[in-house]
Amino acid sequence: MNRYKAAILLLTTTFFWGVTFTVVKQAIESVDVFVFLAQRFLLASALILPIGLYKGRQFNTAVLLKGMIMGVLLFGAYALQTMALIYTSASNTGFLTGLNVVMVPLLAALVLKQRISYTVKIAVLLSVAGLLLLCGNGSWVLNRGDLLAALCAVCVSLHLICTGEFVQRSDFYWLTVVQLGVVALLSCAGALVRGKAVLIWYPHLIIPLLICSIIATVFAFLVQTSMQRYISHTNTALIFCTEPVFAALYAWLVLNERLGIYGYAGALLILGGMMISILPDKRSLQ
Repeated sequence: MNRYKAAILLLTTTFFWGVTFTVVKQAIESVDVFVFLAQRFLLASALILPIGLYKGRQFNTAVLLKGMIMGVLLFGAYALQTMALIYTSASNTGFLTGLNVVMVPLLAALVLKQRISYTVKIAVLLSVAGLLLLCGNGSWVLNRGDLLAALCAVCVSLHLICTGEFVQRSDFYWLTVVQLGVVALLSCAGALVRGKAVLIWYPHLIIPLLICSIIATVFAFLVQTSMQRYISHTNTALIFCTEPVFAALYAWLVLNERLGIYGYAGALLILGGMMISILPDKRSLQ
């Protein structure tokens, strides 16, 4: 039951990430990207720290080091994805970021010597095909932004793998506190390097910051960090690839956007891949 509970909670987290995509996109139209990231993760860090102090069991050098590694990878994912949007389309960025679905089992097999199951192979193929249709509308032209988005996928993949490994032997509350704090510090540094002040009051950002900090950051990363104890890196990545599906549904409801035939076909393939991914491998039952 822990496995299915973890899948449901991770899917809920992905739903919130998909919904907040539009919120963030609208917010950064009037504010520097790194300023928004800095304010988002500073607020999230302030909210998660009391939880860590109250619920966290053991904080030591090992937890600090692991949390810092996770934080650097998480910051890299956010920064690279945002920079990619400058040079390429959101569709290409979404598809290439979604390549972590392929990279996670491949990297896990390379680094952790894990076997790639037959069901996961099928699920990966379906999910990649679905991401291509949903985010790329069946086409893909490589440019500088595409390379940045691909590097983002590497960071996402490594973050998923590290999270899955580190939470097995470390306190997930403190891991979450440290990694969010690292992202906040690096975002502040990024804003300062670009000559932007971080601690500036933007009244129109109150709601987006609250949504992104409380729901899409504190809640989401607590769920991810804790639930990856019960579900594999690859299955986690497959669940996370439903984010563009939820983003598209939210845009359809709020902005009246339509996916088209390629988009709907891609959404169905992604959902199919997610469901297949949680099925046991036949060879493991023999």
